Amino acid sequence: MQYTIERELRPGEKLLWKGKPATGLKLRSSDIFQIPFSLFWGGFALFWMFGAINATSQNQTDPIAHIFPFFGIPFVAMGIYLIIGRFFVDAKIRANTDYAVTNERAIIVSGVFSRKVKSLNLKSIPDISLSEKPDGSGTITFAESSSALGGWMGARNSFPGLMNNQVPSFQMIADARRVSDIIHKSIHQGQH
Repeated sequence: MQYTIERELRPGEKLLWKGKPATGLKLRSSDIFQIPFSLFWGGFALFWMFGAINATSQNQTDPIAHIFPFFGIPFVAMGIYLIIGRFFVDAKIRANTDYAVTNERAIIVSGVFSRKVKSLNLKSIPDISLSEKPDGSGTITFAESSSALGGWMGARNSFPGLMNNQVPSFQMIADARRVSDIIHKSIHQGQH
């Protein structure tokens, strides 16, 4: 059964907009920090593994030396995820995400293995910010990050699939200003 955002609507609630984030592999502004870090991490993990394997091959009699290279496997695996895997995880998460604005709420439905619904009452959202690109696409963020750094090394969403304490947002949506205007208009009408 195909999931539809309409399933989340309450009786009497009106759907004003629905959409999805951009799909496919995408670079984010935070990648200016994350790519060099991931390359350093992965490179160091591989260097360490090859060093451990080389030391093992030179010390054939010590059984502990044969176990030592296996301790590097988690670090190499994490390096592979940081270098390339996170882009595929991010694309999969975005492909399974739906956004909606109603006359009462902003709704974010996401999840790869199960559906998670985040519902934000428009009357109680303390702040809404718009980050817009020249092509009109952008991100609408609901409230400011409580972190002094705004996420890991300036990233609002850290590494995709690893952090769940993200600031609610409509990420990488088309015509972001129009959606922001719909939200502000709905908030204004709800106050009168």
